[in-house]
Amino acid sequence: MRYSATHKAATRRRILAAASQAFRERGVAETGVDEVMRRAGLTHGGFYAHFADKSELVAEACAVGFAEAVPNLARIAAQLTPAARARLLIDSYLAVRHRDNRSSGCLIVAVAADMARLKGAARTGYSRSFTGHLDRLADALRLLPDAQANHERVTQLMSSLVGALLFARAIEDPAQSERLLQAMRRRLKAEFCRESSPATSTAVGSTASLAHDQPPRALSTRSKAAPRCAPTAGAVGQEKEFSPSHGLLRVF
Repeated sequence: MRYSATHKAATRRRILAAASQAFRERGVAETGVDEVMRRAGLTHGGFYAHFADKSELVAEACAVGFAEAVPNLARIAAQLTPAARARLLIDSYLAVRHRDNRSSGCLIVAVAADMARLKGAARTGYSRSFTGHLDRLADALRLLPDAQANHERVTQLMSSLVGALLFARAIEDPAQSERLLQAMRRRLKAEFCRESSPATSTAVGSTASLAHDQPPRALSTRSKAAPRCAPTAGAVGQEKEFSPSHGLLRVF
């Protein structure tokens, strides 16, 4: 039986969506083609009508996973100050619900270790998608006015977030894991939501006078460091769990 091009494209999207979720939940190495096709409601034999091999699937599924996070970057970019943008990211990324929901969580935490061991299309495709998405995140956060300095600052923040989430998931005791998340939220907000120092202002030169509290133009607008974050409700050690009404904010 021959299917239309529209049907084939829809089936391919189903496979990619199933693979993206499975890779986040189980990792690339532990997820076989059979598992992906089962999740997509299809048989193993149909896989090769859409992909040459698992490497091609991995590359495209990771690209899909990063693309799914783009609308959330726009939510971050819409915040009026660098402090607000950093705070939204930190609070959401290091939320208990993110720790506990691997299948809808960060793609980097789930597959980065696997990717370091892979070669060919999977590694190349993932690397291309990852670096492109990191550029988009830097544009959305706009922590510093200078493009290179901003990219390095965002990379520093994201590296800290990924490491903290990995540590939290590695700890078996939920209470101890939650204390780690809470401590890292507090420390990262103290680092990334603070008022810029005189040295920083001097380093950025004349660009420091730019109006950084203006609404963003797409995701490419940059802005200078923000005033200090407002304190979190409750005393230190009693920080409230982030609970946005619109659910988990996945940026990777």
